[in-house]
Amino acid sequence: MKHSLFIAFFLCLGSFASAQQLTSPDGNLSLVFMEQADGVPAYRLDYKGKPVLTSGRLGLLTEEADLTRGFKQTNLERASVDNYWNPVWGEYNRVRNHYNEMTVTLEQPETGRTLKIRFRLFNDGLGFRYELPLQRKMNYLTVKDEVTEFNLTGNHKAFCIPGDYDTNEFAYTTAPLSDIAVDMEKRIAKKSYESKAEGGLTVQTPLMMKSEDGIYLNIHEAALVDYAGMLLNVDDKQFKLSAHLTPDKLGKKGYLQLPVLSPWRTVIVSDDARDILASQLIYNLNEPCQYEDTSWIRPMKFVGVWWEMFTGEGKTWAYSDFYQAKPGITDYAKLKPNGHHPANTAHVKEYIDFASAHGIDGILVEGWNEGWEDWASYRKDRQFLFNKAYPDFDVKELQRYAKEKGVQMVMHHETAANAADYERQLDEAFQFMVDNGYHAVKTGYVGYIIPRNEYHSS
Repeated sequence: MKHSLFIAFFLCLGSFASAQQLTSPDGNLSLVFMEQADGVPAYRLDYKGKPVLTSGRLGLLTEEADLTRGFKQTNLERASVDNYWNPVWGEYNRVRNHYNEMTVTLEQPETGRTLKIRFRLFNDGLGFRYELPLQRKMNYLTVKDEVTEFNLTGNHKAFCIPGDYDTNEFAYTTAPLSDIAVDMEKRIAKKSYESKAEGGLTVQTPLMMKSEDGIYLNIHEAALVDYAGMLLNVDDKQFKLSAHLTPDKLGKKGYLQLPVLSPWRTVIVSDDARDILASQLIYNLNEPCQYEDTSWIRPMKFVGVWWEMFTGEGKTWAYSDFYQAKPGITDYAKLKPNGHHPANTAHVKEYIDFASAHGIDGILVEGWNEGWEDWASYRKDRQFLFNKAYPDFDVKELQRYAKEKGVQMVMHHETAANAADYERQLDEAFQFMVDNGYHAVKTGYVGYIIPRNEYHSS
């Protein structure tokens, strides 16, 4: 429930100045919207009287319409909102949603097309998005690019990982923007690319940065629904960033039908890094929970068998080293164990003991089921079985032992991105969970998505 304390709304019609200003409720953040030459929409952002983002362009470029230039401002709406809402779970029992808003309506005289840009300034940052209302001049749109810029004031220190359309499991780089390209490539040795972002230098969001004068900036997005995930193009010479939308395998960056609401582009700003972590700005910009009954959502802490597979000590998810094994066909009991498979009964019992001793609710085990020997998921119709355990993983005994210790077992279903095969097995997979006392499941989609061959972030 949202309890409104104060709402103000203003509608301005007629002629407009060349620039419109919006301030945060506490006055520390100030946004200016302007029209550059040739009707190009742009904005800048100040914090405590100093610029944090210099003038940057805004707009959408589609195959059917150029929504980046040729605009005239025709309407301006302002609003102020201050209310509270109660999340299902999280760091806070109650979240304050306090912002000032400005919505600019732009029209192209030559085409008759309309674009709205909605800005919200919170005390800790900015959110803005593109809105395309129903109109006669447009219906279906195929996105070519999003011309959204975040132009910085200097060579900030960045905390970042490289742009990739299929994974974000990278070692982090901490370096000035001018040095991140070299540093990220050095760290690729620890984890290589899955599907490296096309074009030049890119990083993933959320991108955290610190300016030389101690201002922290965090760029990300909210309400990402029916739209491509955003990476950032990096100009490491001019220190300019721009939106990089993840394409599909045809190079298209989105298929839209009006009315359209883009995701919010978010910029959290503070001179205290702890404020970035504590910010509820992205929560506030996401849509409210759509479930009327949330009683079934019960947060829990869990520990599990997976992290030791990453530590370089030779542990593996696979039971054997026979890479030609086929789930449902190979008799895994006849295979030679590789001797470094931690998802085994005795070792999982050690985890259960640890969880019980430290008040941790559950145990998640990766690598318990048939199929981990061969990871060529893009070439196979079946990667895993979700109701067949490896010979060294005793499901019944571990459930008995966990129950005795007051610990829950959490199921793990890795699909290798073969969502189609997973859907075929769902009934049997969930029945196996019910029969064996599993009440929660973690699903995974590592790999190239089958059958549409899309990227994870597209």
